[in-house]
Amino acid sequence: MSISVTVGSFYFVACTTGESKNRIMNEDTSMNTFTDTATFGGGCFWCTEAIFQQVDGVLKVSSGYCGGHVKNPTYEQVSSKTTGHAEVIQIVFDPAKVSYDELLEIFWQTHDPTTLNRQGNDVGPQYRSAVFYHNAKQKEKAEKYKAELDKSGAFDKPIVTSIEPYHNYYEAEDYHQNYYKLNKNSNPYCYYVIKPKLEKFEKVFKNKMKKN
Repeated sequence: MSISVTVGSFYFVACTTGESKNRIMNEDTSMNTFTDTATFGGGCFWCTEAIFQQVDGVLKVSSGYCGGHVKNPTYEQVSSKTTGHAEVIQIVFDPAKVSYDELLEIFWQTHDPTTLNRQGNDVGPQYRSAVFYHNAKQKEKAEKYKAELDKSGAFDKPIVTSIEPYHNYYEAEDYHQNYYKLNKNSNPYCYYVIKPKLEKFEKVFKNKMKKN
């Protein structure tokens, strides 16, 4: 694994590892495509879902809850701060187009990983910054990136992102899925919170965005 860090505007370079275990059918080419899965918590899943849906090589993004002890939690239960779950997005991606390393780079640059259990005005353990690893290789990569970022001084404060084993994931209610796409013209939160994050992402990661 090769990592390059530049203080201020940092950028990672790493190799695709070919860890894919899943397989889906590509409807356009009728060919089998190997896929991998990543699960991140970066605050409100409406925001993180909207960002990762724009990444080339990302095939599906689902909003959900992960890491808690309550089975099949509702949004209301998670919001009560008693379930242990974090709001997360689950990403199915094509490693031939975007690597896990690149997804980690986007994850850490598109939220504040230095605020404990908080992103902006969203406060509570359900909004914690977290990487939920699916295997030992993902754990190793996440821990190494976190250490390199702290060492580089890319952030003014220490990174508090937790690196946790993937467990007890549940997909969120239907009305949370594709939230920005379906509500960007009707919910002020989309305009004042999500849209500025998307605009920043588009400037920084223009070369990683889907073409259409």
